[in-house]
Amino acid sequence: MADSNGDSTPPADPAVPTHHDRPVYVIGGGPGGLAAAYALRAHGVRAVVLEKSEQVGASWRRHYDRLHLHTTRRLSGLPGLRMPRSFGRWVSRDNVVRYLEKYAEHHELEIVTGVEVSRVEPLGDGSGWLLHATGGRELTGSAVVVATGYNHTPRVPEWPGRDAYKGELLHAGEYRNPAPYAGRDVLVVGVGNTGAEIAVDLVEGGAQRVRLSVRTAPHIVRRSTAGWAAQNTAVLVRRLPVGLVDRMARPLAKLSVPDLSAKGLPRPDTGLYSRVNEGSIPVQDVGLIDAVRKGRVEVVAAVDGFEDGKVVLANGDRIGPDVVIAATGYRRALEGIVGHLDVLDGRGRPVVHGARTPKNARGLYFTGFTNPISGMLRELAIDAEKIARAIARDAERRHPSRITP
Repeated sequence: MADSNGDSTPPADPAVPTHHDRPVYVIGGGPGGLAAAYALRAHGVRAVVLEKSEQVGASWRRHYDRLHLHTTRRLSGLPGLRMPRSFGRWVSRDNVVRYLEKYAEHHELEIVTGVEVSRVEPLGDGSGWLLHATGGRELTGSAVVVATGYNHTPRVPEWPGRDAYKGELLHAGEYRNPAPYAGRDVLVVGVGNTGAEIAVDLVEGGAQRVRLSVRTAPHIVRRSTAGWAAQNTAVLVRRLPVGLVDRMARPLAKLSVPDLSAKGLPRPDTGLYSRVNEGSIPVQDVGLIDAVRKGRVEVVAAVDGFEDGKVVLANGDRIGPDVVIAATGYRRALEGIVGHLDVLDGRGRPVVHGARTPKNARGLYFTGFTNPISGMLRELAIDAEKIARAIARDAERRHPSRITP
């Protein structure tokens, strides 16, 4: 493993002697990028990870302090190295970071830090890819795996009056722990897993009042029931028809989750798996049900904007919290890197992922840009192997003598 000053930095000159000597460049040193790099190495393909920060797992280091995986340790390890049993069943953020550091070290991955790729384009002769990176670098690779992460760039809605609002407004990506908000009135906007967990964290950390702004009632599932993890069920139903899973989920939800309609959180009127296909993952309960039931987290309407120092809600109410935390998601922010290649859909997501490569961009792969019900880390591990096999097959077809058995 090398840093931005290390001797193993790939040659910046794109005029390499023969195109079959070019590495596969993996953009991003998070779980998806590291897993892909290991899988490629295991298939005899040289892989070089380019990471814009100074350490691997940069996005994980920025998550809030209390975060634990909602997926089990056993089903969250990356290929080639299990997570230690000492991490417990639900692995903490800090232990995920430790694991990623150990993973890179254990597999002796070739990682160059402090290098940000700004644009990727095919070479004119079709033999590979040219990457434009910081410091004027121009790197040529035989293939490219884009693994810059699902949670890349914080997204805050363009609420009317937002720019003139004088109160404290921050994105959930800036939230670390409840200490700065003890004794204060806080509004959390968004009831995904992040918003739900931050609301509970604030209550437990001594906030004077916590309100949770909800536009669409979420599906809520118990993280574990009688020792059976929700992820296990998600893996089992992953390939079943959407309508069937929706029908199966309804009675289970009624049995396991109380009706919170009187508290402003009704049961969703759309199916669980239908919502997953729209990009909405169920909320894993880590205390939200109890907090809402007891009135410690107050559910309020969606935010429509800001006016005269107040937050305007969709039902016409105006409230004046001390702090607004926007748990409103992230953008993939791929437009600058690959937007010119016609490989993104209307929402800025790759049109293909895993082992598939766009018809008009052969040799360009994407991993980590879906949010699967069966667990992000599990699917990253599966995709890494698929991508490595596809690249190795292509390399063998082109240059049979260049792949290490």
